[in-house]
This record gives sequence, structure tokens and C-alpha cells, in this order.
Amino acid sequence: MLLTNKSYLLTKPELTQIFYSGCKNETNIGVESEKLLVYKDNQQAVKYEDVVKILNMFDEKEWQKVYEQGHLTALKSDYGMITLEPGSQIELSLKPYKNLDEITKKLEEFYILLNKYSEQIGAIVINRGIHPVSTYKDINIIPKKRYEYMTKYLPSKGLTPFVMMRETAGIQANFDYKNEQDAIRKLSLSVKMSPIISALYSNSPIRGGKLTEYKSYRANSWLNVDETRCGFISKKLFEKELNFTFNDYVETLLDVPMIFIERNGCYFGTNITFREFMADGYSGLTAQISDWLTHISLYFPDVRLKSYIEIRNHDAQNSSMTYSVPAFWKGIIYNPSAIEAIEDILQDYSYEDFIKLRSDAPKYGINAKLKSTEIIELIKEFFNISRVSLKANGINEEKYLDSAFEYIENKRTPADDIISEYN
Repeated sequence: MLLTNKSYLLTKPELTQIFYSGCKNETNIGVESEKLLVYKDNQQAVKYEDVVKILNMFDEKEWQKVYEQGHLTALKSDYGMITLEPGSQIELSLKPYKNLDEITKKLEEFYILLNKYSEQIGAIVINRGIHPVSTYKDINIIPKKRYEYMTKYLPSKGLTPFVMMRETAGIQANFDYKNEQDAIRKLSLSVKMSPIISALYSNSPIRGGKLTEYKSYRANSWLNVDETRCGFISKKLFEKELNFTFNDYVETLLDVPMIFIERNGCYFGTNITFREFMADGYSGLTAQISDWLTHISLYFPDVRLKSYIEIRNHDAQNSSMTYSVPAFWKGIIYNPSAIEAIEDILQDYSYEDFIKLRSDAPKYGINAKLKSTEIIELIKEFFNISRVSLKANGINEEKYLDSAFEYIENKRTPADDIISEYN
């Protein structure tokens, strides 16, 4: 059970309880799919005012409008939420489902409506991980306090936070865990796999109307946002004797600076760590559980722990490749034999090997190497393991991997298709 706000000082067990509350014997799948919109006539990013027009076209009987200080920022329904990212990217966050057919049905319904409504304002939806023409200088932040404070804070920590916030779009898949040991094992494995799998989903080689030196400029932008809140969480997740715990995750977050504190709609910018906030307070405020939940949401590793596991690092894709993301991870995360097989494959690689790959993968895509191993070979093995796992379920979910296998067999990524068209 999640704890409610308290006026007295928080304790570390209360912080850790957030993660224990996620332990459940379920095999749900959550998906978050971001989309970029551009105007048909010039390919420039669609402005917030026009994106609001699109949101207003959704059926009010099904979608409840959510406002912040009088500005429309989201829609809420029984099966998910449509939100706006900092640069007016539109994101659908589905409620958890067990079946991939249900997920693809809901996503497809959303994509059809989004395309239809976009056309009515002279815009189109593009299936890429970054805006091909507009850069952050051309894209305004939407009127949301959270993003306003991120805009003030992050430039002091990295070179490309505005690229990440305003220009990019991605896909996220979320999964349950049974207990602490299960959560940490899945977290460790997916952290290691993340730069390998994200390489296959490279889909952002063009920025500002020109080819970049990267297959995934979106992933590259994340490398230069804020090292204290992005990346691999802890070196302990890469050790053969996996001794990482929920408490270790809490300890890591305690030393991450806070971006803001919110009280009853009022925001206070700050650069103190959550540990300092718990110990000393800030401007007469004491730490509450709501502050901790906000702090967790402003921690941006490639794989994130909440009351479920979020696997975050994939460029936005076309429909079929989007469906392959939750399908692939389902075949791994919910099959102990699949987890063990991949753990065996990756056991001899070091933390430093994965750090280098995380830096190389955005540039080289599937041509990057993990030490001396070509990652396309690892990708083949991993997807074959996932396909066997899904096939064993007997409900034909392995079909959602077909589009990914086509790229794997041709040793290509979606970025390679874009580069070929550009050339």
C-alpha cells in the first residue's frame, strides 16, 4: 500500500516501501508511445496551440480533459492517458494489459485517430525519433511548470537537454516484478541489454534537415543531459554477484539533486539533494512522500525502477516496429529461462564494456561492438530467445517480432532506411 503525505520527517524505510508496494504475481505490460507532429507544407514542428486543437477533437465522452493553470496538457480515459511532452510531442500511455493483441488494438485505434485529427489542421504524424527539420530553437516548451523548471535546471548539467526535451520521441515498455530479488534481477539484465536493443531501434539520423553522424541522435542527446540522473544507475548492477537492493536504489536517488519542490500548485526551484532535503528541509518545507514520487519521476536512467520496471531507451517507430518493442521484452522479462540464457551470454562483459557500448551505439547502431563482439550477433540471439519464449505461450504473439526480424536478417535499422532515402 502506498503511503500518504505526512507532516513529520520521512524515514528511509518509507522511501523503500514505494518499491516493495510494486511486488505482485502479475505479468502485465504497459506501453508509452510518443509521436512527433509536423506541418505538411514545411515539415516544421507543430505548435502547442495546434496540438491543443487536436486534443480537443478527441471524444469528450471518452476522454476527460486535464488542465494546468488553464492550459490543456492531457486527456484521461479508462484505458490510458494522452499527455504532451515538453516540445508538444503527443504520448499515449496505456494502462497495463496482459495480452499483446489488446495493446496493439488500442495503439492502432489511437494512431488512426491521431493521423485523422492531425490532417484536419494540416499536419502529419512522423514515425521518427527526432524532428528532421525543426530544432529546439524553433520549438517552445508547453506551458507546464514541471518543464519550465527542467528548462532552468538541466542546461547547467549537460549540453543537449533541450534536444532531448523538445525534439525527440521514444517508446517505453513497462513490466511487473514478483519480489525484490526478481525486480533487481530484471533491472540488472534490462540495463545491460538496453544499449544493445536500442541500437536496433535507431531511427533518428537526420536533424536540422541534415544527416548527423549518428544512427540515433535521440539516444546521443541522452548522453549529454545530466550524468547524475541518466545512464546505468549503479556499477553494482553489473557485478556477477548481484548484491544490489531496493535500499541501494534509494541511496542512489538520495544523492541526486532535486529540480523543484511543489506545494499546492506553487513551485520552488532547488539544487539540494533529496538526502539534504530530508535532513534539513528547504525554506520551511519538510519532505513528503509526494516529493519522493516526483523525485523518482525526474530520475532518467535508460531503465527505471518504480512500482514496476520501465525500459525506456527506444526511438519512436512505425506501428509494426512499435509493437515489436513490448513483444520482445515480454518474451524475455517474463520467462526465467530466457533471462538465464541472456545472463549467461552477457556474464563475461564488464561494466566498462557496457559504458563504451552506450556511447558507441547511438553513433554506429547495430555496427557497434560490445568489446570484440558485433552486437548484431547478440541481437539475433536475443530475438531468437524471445521468439521461442513467446511461441511457447501458444497465442501467436511471436508474430509481432516479424518486422524486427526483417531488419535483423538484412543487418539494417530504420535509420539505415532513412539514410538511404536521404542519399
